[in-house]
Amino acid sequence: MTTRGRPCSIRSAACTALWLQRPCGCSLHICKDRLLIRRLLQVVSPGVTAAMLRSYSLDVSAPLLRTQGYVDGRWVSAASVFPVLDPATGQEIARVADCGAAEAKQAVDAAYKAFQSWKRSTAKERSILLRKWFDLMTLHREDLAKLITFECGKPMKESLGEITYSASFLEWFSEEARRVYGDIVPSPLRDRKIFLLKQPVGVASIITPWNFPSAMITRKVGAALAAGCTVVVKPAEDTPLSALALAELAEQAGIPAGVFNVVPCSREETPAVGQVLCTDPLVAKISFTGSTATGKVLLKMAADTVKKVSMELGGHAPFIVFDSADVDRAVSGAMASKFRNSGQTCVCSNRFLVQSGIYDRFVEKLGRAMDAELRMGHGSDPQTTQGPLINQRAADKVEQQVSDAVSRGASVLRGGKRLHGSFMEPTLLVDVSTDMLCTKEETFGPLVPVIRFNTEKEAVAVANSANVGLAGYFFSQDVNQIWRVAEDLEVGMVGVNEGIVSSAEAPFGGVKESGLGREGSKYGVDEYLEVKYMCLGNLNP
Repeated sequence: MTTRGRPCSIRSAACTALWLQRPCGCSLHICKDRLLIRRLLQVVSPGVTAAMLRSYSLDVSAPLLRTQGYVDGRWVSAASVFPVLDPATGQEIARVADCGAAEAKQAVDAAYKAFQSWKRSTAKERSILLRKWFDLMTLHREDLAKLITFECGKPMKESLGEITYSASFLEWFSEEARRVYGDIVPSPLRDRKIFLLKQPVGVASIITPWNFPSAMITRKVGAALAAGCTVVVKPAEDTPLSALALAELAEQAGIPAGVFNVVPCSREETPAVGQVLCTDPLVAKISFTGSTATGKVLLKMAADTVKKVSMELGGHAPFIVFDSADVDRAVSGAMASKFRNSGQTCVCSNRFLVQSGIYDRFVEKLGRAMDAELRMGHGSDPQTTQGPLINQRAADKVEQQVSDAVSRGASVLRGGKRLHGSFMEPTLLVDVSTDMLCTKEETFGPLVPVIRFNTEKEAVAVANSANVGLAGYFFSQDVNQIWRVAEDLEVGMVGVNEGIVSSAEAPFGGVKESGLGREGSKYGVDEYLEVKYMCLGNLNP
């Protein structure tokens, strides 16, 4: 590794920056206020566009690029570090402290200690701090979005959207903090009064996924802190930088030490850290977003100490288009629902069911929309709408589903090819049947398998055949059908003539094996509260 000085192009000629030339060919550009990481994407695979061959730079405010854990208001190192990679290039962005069971235990202890004072803070005090945190997120929106794009792979436009969405939960719960009301219940006896108090449950373990590395934290933590709980966050190993940037802003906002803790760790250390966060007696609540299989493991771990649990697990969303639908609107909804984050959302449409009368027309228009609107590349490129999948395992899964479908009689109308690294072409399949792998398991990638159906009853039966039920979508202009199908779909959220349904104001969650509890909305705070019944007796009537 070589070192040399050079004027800093992002500040002024008077500012001399340090350039570190790395053996891999990339460079670190360090100046007083900013960290600029330059990577050259060297790919020659067939199908890779010129946009993928450019040099892209992560340029963020230095204080926001944190690489240590955050425990009890301090930045802490671990015995080792693990790399965070740009999924578009495979190149290393940063090395982050690889926390283990010891650091997780320290964080739990710190959160428990902080809880003793945080729970006694007034709702107004908590509200003001959450609002300051929201304001700081809004102020640093661009830099926070860049972190998401480089560690998650999202196009910059989507990353900016996530930060707006993420900050909205801090704003929403800053307001809900002051609306945690108890009750006075009419007593059956004259000498008694019945009061219902709502109190915070205690320390909450927050375990979040990589696909929304900022929003999945604020949706949980905003509610927890508003209720008076303290938290320990374990971000996904692929995307710890967003969580640590939130910790930096929480500190700037004045969130007291120990109230918000972040314990990043590698895939290898995850079992040990998870064991602490799910079994420690000082932890009162677990909130997890991730796969159904992992959720079941965490539920078993939480059972021995009977912790309060909320789970937002896997989805397999149906997208139904009836003959009565506005086809253009349905195509627009399909594009929005399926291709956001390259199909890597828990509520994105997975099984497309289109009624026979408009099947051919829908497929033709969807194919044309894919040609016109989708552009693959690095998320930093303004033209990019489709970034890489999070890693090669994710691309392997999509590739396997396409291969399985074709072997069973499906036809590829668009895409279907695996490109460099974890890039996968947006793919449109027709002549799809329910015995194919892509209709049996969640894809988490840019694959549209279209199934033809004849009757409403048939479509609803296929939609409800999954053992999960997070979100579902359908398009119809028949009012009677809208009410029937909305009530019959076995999901927690229904989009009617709409492909995007999430907002801070609405409850988010599923039924069946898609999880327990609800996040966001006025119901989100309830997940972090206990109702205490107080009976005041022996009163003189």
